[in-house]
Amino acid sequence: MSFSIQFSHAITRRPADSITRGLRAVDTGNPDLALMQAHHAAYIAALRSTGATVIELPPLDAYPDSVFVEDTALCLPQGAVIMRPGAPSRLGEAAEMAPQLRTLYRDVVAITGAASFIEGGDILVTEGEILVGRSARTNAAGIAELARLVAPWGHEVREVITPPGVLHFKTDCSLLDPGTVLSTTRLSASGCFSGYKVIDVTEGEEAAANTIRFNDLVLMPAGFPRTRDRLDAAGFTVREIGNSECAKIDGGMSCLSLRFTPS
Repeated sequence: MSFSIQFSHAITRRPADSITRGLRAVDTGNPDLALMQAHHAAYIAALRSTGATVIELPPLDAYPDSVFVEDTALCLPQGAVIMRPGAPSRLGEAAEMAPQLRTLYRDVVAITGAASFIEGGDILVTEGEILVGRSARTNAAGIAELARLVAPWGHEVREVITPPGVLHFKTDCSLLDPGTVLSTTRLSASGCFSGYKVIDVTEGEEAAANTIRFNDLVLMPAGFPRTRDRLDAAGFTVREIGNSECAKIDGGMSCLSLRFTPS
């Protein structure tokens, strides 16, 4: 089984009423909570339709961005790594996720260095390596600490650079199958995906680059028809999910879940 695209479990967290205070790079208005909840329910239904077990955690009003659970941990076949988010307001989210992961994994470790910051949104796991993008939320110390923690599990970390002005590395890319990456041209032009087949999103549809391959489905945000057509033409089974409200606070498909097969 391909551990980078085939999963038995996912963890999600319901949006909190405090979501209107979520962090954002550009203020385009507050998300509509009811609509976000509807989109979130459709997302969970899509994950479950593949046969996976989806664990829905309750909302955390103290943490407005806590719906974006991906940033709290890295889940690998051998164990889980608790992250240390680069946004100070999100540090508590990782601590909230740790007990849940300890019920599912035999081995759970954590990023603990006072100078280390790293978020799951900057981490792209492939079959042969773990790419980690340096960004405003992930620094060199965090990447180095992650590399030390996952080395005993047989994983190699490669540091790459997130494009300027882009929140997370995976804002601009996603894994479609073990050898294929969906990317924006501004990221793929850097050469960081040498050795992979790259499908670029169409110009003007950069927000479509953040998808997830979950078992037999590619979940992508609705509203990007030209990129959807490219994925259809490449033979992928695409499911479009509304993401208009998460997008207002810099969220996408990958942000909304932790995906894994626990050890």
